[in-house]
Amino acid sequence: MLLQTNPKAGYLAQKADIDQAIHRVLESGWYILGEEVTAFEKEFAQYMGVKYAVGVASGTDALLLALKACGIGVGDAVLTVSHTAVATVTAIELAGSTPILVDINPVTFTLDPNALEDTLIQLNRHSHFKVKAIIPVHLYGHSADMTSILEIAHRYELEVIEDCAQSHGAMFNHQKTGTWGKLGAFSFYPTKNLGALGDGGAIITNNSQLAEKLLILRQYGWKERFISDISGMNSRLDPMQAAILRVKLSVLDQDNNQRKLVAKVYDENLKNLPLILPQTKANVDPVYHQYVIRSNSRDALQKNLNAKGIGTAIHYPVPVHQQPAYQKLATFSNGLEITEKISREILSLPMYGQLTEEEAKTVSQAVIAGIKSLN
Repeated sequence: MLLQTNPKAGYLAQKADIDQAIHRVLESGWYILGEEVTAFEKEFAQYMGVKYAVGVASGTDALLLALKACGIGVGDAVLTVSHTAVATVTAIELAGSTPILVDINPVTFTLDPNALEDTLIQLNRHSHFKVKAIIPVHLYGHSADMTSILEIAHRYELEVIEDCAQSHGAMFNHQKTGTWGKLGAFSFYPTKNLGALGDGGAIITNNSQLAEKLLILRQYGWKERFISDISGMNSRLDPMQAAILRVKLSVLDQDNNQRKLVAKVYDENLKNLPLILPQTKANVDPVYHQYVIRSNSRDALQKNLNAKGIGTAIHYPVPVHQQPAYQKLATFSNGLEITEKISREILSLPMYGQLTEEEAKTVSQAVIAGIKSLN
């Protein structure tokens, strides 16, 4: 089966280098933070073009600590989208804040600036919420409209924390995602474009005070060992994962370029079908964390492809505001019609850095046959 995501393929492609990195950590005897984490933080910051990167335990923690570093907590509200991994909303609630969900652009599947503006106008008129921040999600490897979002944030005096869990290396106006807002939060979950062999995350920034605060927050609020200056938590990037990430960072651009080639194969082969294919804004260089099509016959098409041995996925089948734990969010979020419509139509085709163009053609042929069988 051609799996939708295949972290094993990424490991096998670099097995010798990864094994050597793991051996280096074992030989060092240093299993919490240490030189591997520091080295990865430096290399990742350099890759992103920022001054600082702080490694943490997961992408969820990256968002949570970014919020805490900005002083956002109990009594505050944070605007984000419902069409996202639930981790985005979970982090806001873990900070003690209230998530307010905004509809998305039907082309990019990212935060719609017009809906953002409308939501803020309504909140200012009718709400007791104290809005403090916006978390745009660069979904499926495509950047949100950061120029418009930052302009709105500036007018309303809001912080911008970017959720870059799916956009490692993506660009907006020739500048990497994660470098537009005050902070950028990344996940290194194994299926990400830059994935570890376990959980991991990082926060990037150009602000030295925020970087210093994040280093303290991630380890119990310690400036001095065993003495907590502020209330922190335990969220440290594992040195084994840091060593693996250093290896995989060295080929991130190569893997992203392969994803783009696969996307081009899909584009060329599927363009005449009754599907809506991913569309890229002119000022965006996406990295195709997922290749997501839209079909009115999504469920039947997925079943057909599965029977042919083509693994697909739905990211995400149920918007956050319709999930049992978060249905209360719909009561003060502002119209999520596009989010709800898209969730019924989207289907992610196989996409990962080791997928070949020939395999992408095989997938395309199966999709073509599947569409014909449904008509």
